[in-house]
Amino acid sequence: MIAAERPGALFVAATSYFMRDRKRIIELAATYRLPAIYEWPEQVEDGGLMAYGSSLSGTTQRVAAYIDRIFRGATPGDLPIEQPTKFELVINMKTAKALGLTIPQSLLLRADQVIE
Repeated sequence: MIAAERPGALFVAATSYFMRDRKRIIELAATYRLPAIYEWPEQVEDGGLMAYGSSLSGTTQRVAAYIDRIFRGATPGDLPIEQPTKFELVINMKTAKALGLTIPQSLLLRADQVIE
């Protein structure tokens, strides 16, 4: 389907399905020379081009804290809804080079992490 549609880029949403199959998605993006942006920095550490989003490990820690509060007697409906407060921009230069992309210096300067 990707080969037939010939998209210019790929956005991979933050879902457990895409995280579970992240290595296969990253491989397919590389095979079709498709620049892809992800929502979790961990996906870039596995070879994705770039990510902008909250950390999966940070989100998991917040979920664990909520579970702990519930086990200690808190009523789930009384707990406040939380959203991530820290977002990270991570760029994988090795992947950019393999795709023949030049990442603007202004974007590299804004990145929280640049993987060489």
